Amino acid sequence: MTTSVLVTGAGNGIGQAAALRLAQAGYDVFATARTPDEAHTLSTRVRAEGLEMRATALDVSDPAACEAAFQDIADRTNGGPDAVVNADAFAVARAVEDVTEETARYLMEINTFAPMRIARLALPAMRRRGRGRIVNLSSAAGHSVLPLGGWYGASRAASAALTHALRMELAGSGVQVVLIEHGFHATGLLEDAVRSLTPPSGVSTRFTDCYRNTAAALSDPTRLSSPERSAAIVHQALTARRPRARYTVGTDARLAAPLTASLPFAISDPLKRLVLGLSGPQAASRLLSTLCGLPQRAKGKSFP
Repeated sequence: MTTSVLVTGAGNGIGQAAALRLAQAGYDVFATARTPDEAHTLSTRVRAEGLEMRATALDVSDPAACEAAFQDIADRTNGGPDAVVNADAFAVARAVEDVTEETARYLMEINTFAPMRIARLALPAMRRRGRGRIVNLSSAAGHSVLPLGGWYGASRAASAALTHALRMELAGSGVQVVLIEHGFHATGLLEDAVRSLTPPSGVSTRFTDCYRNTAAALSDPTRLSSPERSAAIVHQALTARRPRARYTVGTDARLAAPLTASLPFAISDPLKRLVLGLSGPQAASRLLSTLCGLPQRAKGKSFP
């Protein structure tokens, strides 16, 4: 029997790469994109590659639209998809004080509330069958906060916490829940972040130079992973008999958690600023001095 799967955020990036990979693997794919143009472009690509996939526009922040989309999928499947891949996301890279409340709420809506909304809609049919799989894509930013990434990191941290809770709550039901955390990828999500680093016309901020440096750093292709790597992990999470609770994709993501846990703030804070181009030569010199003094400080003092 063909496995049906709903993939949100398939208009570009990891969501699109995952939808295409699953279609190639023979899944019955229902793919959603944020805009009609993105859905049309995806449909065109699917036809060109000789694949089968249903692509439609869906605003995952709209509860009524999500319910209507699920009703349509239920009519085409055995009451609902066998699996869900929540890949839709939004990113803002801006200082905490420069993010408006409206933007912050939208960020949380897309990255935190929407995946849980989709899960709630999918669960009744999965429970009836006694099987199902929910795969939520998140980011290492949820547990390794970067400067200019406070709001984005908060949305990802909340999503991860909810995913872990959902996994434990569904234990024994046959429905498995998986979290995939990635690092920097060459995707539309990163383009969202880079665009957000350009202040609106006429708006002045003390972080203007920081935004410029960070935009350049995030645009460096040598720092980015391809979305296909995450798509392969999505496929693995859906096919593994016993999937992991969490998968980490990308060297930067794999290093983030242990470095954050092991380094004192006196080291990790300036290091993160340097990585994003927020500090100059003097800061680098101070960091080097601090690193050189670690053995002596570690003998008799604790770090903040």
